[in-house]
Amino acid sequence: MSSLEPEGGQIYNPTLALYFFKHLTERCAYPRAMLDNNLTMDRNRIEYIARLPHGEDLVTAALDSTHPITIDDLEQRFGVERMLHAPQTHGFLASLLYFFGVLTYSGRDPLGNLQLSIPNLVVRKLYIERIQEALLPGYDLDRERRAVSERFYAAGELEPLCDFIEQRYLPAFDNRDLRWSNELVVKTAFLITLFNDIAYIMDSETAIARGYCDLSLIVRPDRRQYALLDHLIEFKHLKISDLPDLDSTTLATMPREALRARPEVARLLSEAQTQLTGYRQTLEGLYGDKLKLRTHALVCIGP
Repeated sequence: MSSLEPEGGQIYNPTLALYFFKHLTERCAYPRAMLDNNLTMDRNRIEYIARLPHGEDLVTAALDSTHPITIDDLEQRFGVERMLHAPQTHGFLASLLYFFGVLTYSGRDPLGNLQLSIPNLVVRKLYIERIQEALLPGYDLDRERRAVSERFYAAGELEPLCDFIEQRYLPAFDNRDLRWSNELVVKTAFLITLFNDIAYIMDSETAIARGYCDLSLIVRPDRRQYALLDHLIEFKHLKISDLPDLDSTTLATMPREALRARPEVARLLSEAQTQLTGYRQTLEGLYGDKLKLRTHALVCIGP
């Protein structure tokens, strides 16, 4: 959490900070799991909000780091009567997440409204786990997700990952009627599918040099001895209407190779590869020979 004024400075979760420093002091190494079990209460708070009317949409939207949650001001009244009977507005739900400590003040928009964001990668994991459980419940789906993710981590195999997201995640997102752009839905699906804070420092809209990479998976320093690759993913979006002579029915059966060959798609892939080349140069200068980087350009086509 942080103060609502720029000069207020950052406020860190003492449980997380003490857990991290205790482990570092005793073992001279980062904790394998960054999430302290004492934060189970925070997970329950996110679950509580998600079960309220429109709460699921708010919890999912919080993962969009490019568009912070915006409210006029923080609600201050949370009595029993207010919780049970008063209208639970967007501002009310967002304020609850703020006072629960799982959203933080991140600035003000051009109109002076408050912007709230997920405070750190550890808390982000709580949101991602909640969405994973909601969209892909059960043993078999989780096992399938882990299998395609591990093939991507170790060998950069993108095709099985794309198939899984297209066949498993995107229909689940559609069923929830999330009012997002297609690119954001796809990026969020990749983030949720691939998230692994044991092996990676993983973030979206990562600042690299003067740009922002859509999704980055950088191997944690204490995991570089394993068969893990670093990854950068850049997403581009095309509407179906941007592709002459194509409709949704034709698109669904069209081979990916044929889509890649279309000039509209090829142009965006080239733009993404140019961005990724710049990111690679910056990261190679930062990590040197330790970096085992694979870059991936994706064009998603939708409404």
